[in-house]
Amino acid sequence: MTSSLANPLSPPNDPTRVQLAVLGMTCAACVGRIERVLGRAPGVLDARVNLATQHATIDYDPAATAPEALAEAIRGAGYEVPDVPAAGEAPPDGATRLARIDAAEEADARRDRRDLVVAAALAVPLLVVGMSHGAIPGTAGAAGRYLQLALATAVVFGPGRRFLRLAAAALRHRSADMNVLIALGALTAWGWSAAVTLAPQLLPHGEHGHVPVYFEAAGAIIAFMLLGKALERRARRRLGDAVRGLVALQPPSATRLRGGAELEVTVGSLLPGDRVRVRPGQRVPTDGAVVEGQAAVDESMLTGESVPVERGPGDPVQGGTLVEGGSLVIEVTRRGAESAVARIVDAVSEAQGTRAPIARLADRVSAVFVPAVVALAALTFAAWMVLPRGSGGLAAAVEHFVAVLVIACPCALGLATPAAVAVGTSRAAALGLLVKGGEALERASKIDQVLFDKTGTLTLGRMALAQVLPVGARGEDELLALAAAAEAGSEHPVARAIVAGAAARGLTVVAATEFAATPGGGVRARVGASLVCVGTTRWLASQGVAANALEPAAAAAAGRGETPVFVTIDGALTGLVTVADTVRPEAAAAVAALTAMGVSVAMATGDRRATALAVALAAGVGEVHAEVRPEEKSALVARLRAAGRTVAMVGDGVNDAPALAAADLGVAMGGGADVAAAAADVTILRGGVAAVPTALGLARATLRTIRQNLFWAFVYNLVGIPLAAGLLEPFTGWALSPVFASAAMSLSSVSVLLNSLRLRRWAP
Repeated sequence: MTSSLANPLSPPNDPTRVQLAVLGMTCAACVGRIERVLGRAPGVLDARVNLATQHATIDYDPAATAPEALAEAIRGAGYEVPDVPAAGEAPPDGATRLARIDAAEEADARRDRRDLVVAAALAVPLLVVGMSHGAIPGTAGAAGRYLQLALATAVVFGPGRRFLRLAAAALRHRSADMNVLIALGALTAWGWSAAVTLAPQLLPHGEHGHVPVYFEAAGAIIAFMLLGKALERRARRRLGDAVRGLVALQPPSATRLRGGAELEVTVGSLLPGDRVRVRPGQRVPTDGAVVEGQAAVDESMLTGESVPVERGPGDPVQGGTLVEGGSLVIEVTRRGAESAVARIVDAVSEAQGTRAPIARLADRVSAVFVPAVVALAALTFAAWMVLPRGSGGLAAAVEHFVAVLVIACPCALGLATPAAVAVGTSRAAALGLLVKGGEALERASKIDQVLFDKTGTLTLGRMALAQVLPVGARGEDELLALAAAAEAGSEHPVARAIVAGAAARGLTVVAATEFAATPGGGVRARVGASLVCVGTTRWLASQGVAANALEPAAAAAAGRGETPVFVTIDGALTGLVTVADTVRPEAAAAVAALTAMGVSVAMATGDRRATALAVALAAGVGEVHAEVRPEEKSALVARLRAAGRTVAMVGDGVNDAPALAAADLGVAMGGGADVAAAAADVTILRGGVAAVPTALGLARATLRTIRQNLFWAFVYNLVGIPLAAGLLEPFTGWALSPVFASAAMSLSSVSVLLNSLRLRRWAP
């Protein structure tokens, strides 16, 4: 259920994993052949090939094989592997890997465009001449046929040579794929027509004194296949836009400080311990810690928070974040390939390469599809040979044989699932959700029970002002303003809650002087003419102040789950301020949205029942399990599953990891513990619990798209093959020529991709 790449903050585990770009794949049969070839290679433990994203993810034993040997096995199957890391070489970061793949794809695309232009330039006049049936002067009789022979030969053995080469490679491996169908169709049409043109005496003449030729079909098959591949490539490139958007956040270079000098270096050359300078308007090159300077840092790309946060010495910063209003010197803590953004890129790429279980149907069909189509085409040929159509029977048999081969190419079927999974996971990343892949998406679409943790999940996991209790003549606002002024210089969570509470009430907080903080005790500062102290009972006692008068109120606040601190002014006890973890503002709306989707919601927490009930009431959760230990959370998940529920567990802490792993779907809050994210299928990077109904809704939309793709891919073949075989022609006159069959086949794959790309516009 887990994968090391699903957690962007944890290193990959053994066995060694490598991702290789694979160019030249055209259908599900290509995927199956490469997986079989890799499966037979020594040392390969697992291999997954994705048609939509054109890459292979391979787990292997480094003691038994190496990436170059794996690439050679793929090349032996007839495909291109443009970039291979050396054995033992550190994997390139996401930006480098994507740049290499994009460069190889662009080179391949240039070849495709060149071949398409040549094929179109030759096929258009070929179609005009062939379909004019001699109406154009000079194209009738032998002269017209020789002209068509020249044009068709240039198309089939020029731009069409790629299909012939890949078909030959498939047959060498005792396999069959789309390229075999295309090659058979084009060569049959061309070979028949060439025989009719070069040796007409060997074939019987038709009703009108000549035997039909299908040069235009041979040329059109190649031209339409190339057009379809160009459109498919253009649409497929958009599948990776989310990954490219993340990669674009990582700057290619950095200013390294060494020996008092500044040197511009590539981000990939940075090592832990290096120091780099980041000026205003620049992005942080990789994860590190601030050693000099003060600046506001825009972290919205990771957290979704629109307000920049202040960062100074000792504060962590993450690669890709934008420095504003100051300059920082940062000490590198992680290399580029190990940074949070790079691992998110890796995780999204890995997710796009995984299959949903629903894909197994398409895989099973595709495994036998091409041999079945060849058999069906042969049966069609034989049937038309015995039909009472006079001497034209052989020509009609050839025409229908070619049409069946061409229209039945299983591209749309093979793309149905991976295209939707790729777009779904990309859209999830854009919405702040890191999804492990197709299997996680499919499970998420079936969830009918969500179990929430409390602290850090339904609550913010950070303190907020709860109560102000003054003693004496000073009012609440005055007491709070003085406490906030004293705490303004502290970074403690309690201090931040008090300062934020004063700001929320619109109070004026004056600047304090003589600030001093005692870790674990409290702070003292001079606010105007008054000496203000804010802290614990024990610390105030060390300052000579007794807080006995407010101890009962402090104990009551602690019983409600609040944290009390005492305030003194000029040595006199003046009041009590309490802070508490608060319910996330989006929690109630998220619970309501889940309920509207037909999903039951419950909460499980180790906290006291009174505190749990208060949070549940505020969030709208009706079922509460309080004071449960981590193993009891896992047991609760097991009981719900045994009762027939499909359960999603949402949590953020180490104590949630067992339940996350036990659930049908584990959902981890991105700001929580690494082990929770490692055990989860979905990690929420931003949006809080509001992202939970978003994740389930997107999963349902993705599975709906996969079903639509599979349905129309099957319908296309169920309708197209009988038409191409001429099954309805004796009764209705309906038939499908090889020219239109090739156009329809190309457009079917593009339609599947375009339908999948609609998910890019999906919104909660």
